[in-house]
Order: sequence, then C-alpha cells, then structure tokens
Amino acid sequence: MRSTPWGLLGELELAVLECLWDSGGADAKEVHGKLGQTRGITLNTVQSAMKRLHEKALLRRTKVSHAFVYEPALTKEDFQRDAVGEVVEALLHGEADAMVAAFVDVAERAGGDTLAQLERLIADRRRANADTGAK
Repeated sequence: MRSTPWGLLGELELAVLECLWDSGGADAKEVHGKLGQTRGITLNTVQSAMKRLHEKALLRRTKVSHAFVYEPALTKEDFQRDAVGEVVEALLHGEADAMVAAFVDVAERAGGDTLAQLERLIADRRRANADTGAK
C-alpha cells in the first residue's frame, strides 16, 4: 500500500485517470478534449483535477514547452489493489477474519472463475513466500 494515503477520489479524478491509463499520457488540453465536452467542464477544471492527482502522487508530470504532460504514476491494477487495501483497512481496522470472509464472498458473487483465481493467487503467494522464507 502507498505510504501517503490519497483517500477516495472524485468522479472527475477517476475519469482523468481512466483517460490517462488508456492513452499513456497527455496534457490537460488533450484530456479536456476527451472529457470536457461531454461533461460540460472547462479546461481549467481539468487542469485543477490533474494538479490534485499530481499532488496525491497518482500522476507524474513533465514540462514540455509551455504545458505539463501527465502520465499515471501507477498502473490501473496497482491503483485498484491499493484502493481496495485502503478501504478494507479503514472499514475493518485490520480484522483479518472479516477481511478474508469479505474477499471470499466478493469472489464467490463474481463467479466461479473469480473464486478459482483467488485460490490461484493464494497458492502463488504461498509458493513465493516459501521460496523466500517469508511467513
């Protein structure tokens, strides 16, 4: 999990991240071109959202000419894993039994393939820990 919690994100911040995960990187004008018209928001609003995401360490930026080009600081999968971890920790306060039961319930509701995937992930983690001597 990230050492600096970034909390829940707003709808626009999530849309910006989705846009950048799809494109790999863009400046505010490009993101506004993809999101602004349909949402009825200004370029300044998109710039503000991107600045907030940068301050939360979710975007990296590079100055190119007169504009910043932003790119995701982590993959969508890493973001989702970290977000779920933060929510679980906040809600369950480290109660391992409740957390495990909740994950099994979610996996079961998602279908047999997801439950099987959870089993594979557990087996993989056990093998990796056995290889490194970790508990």
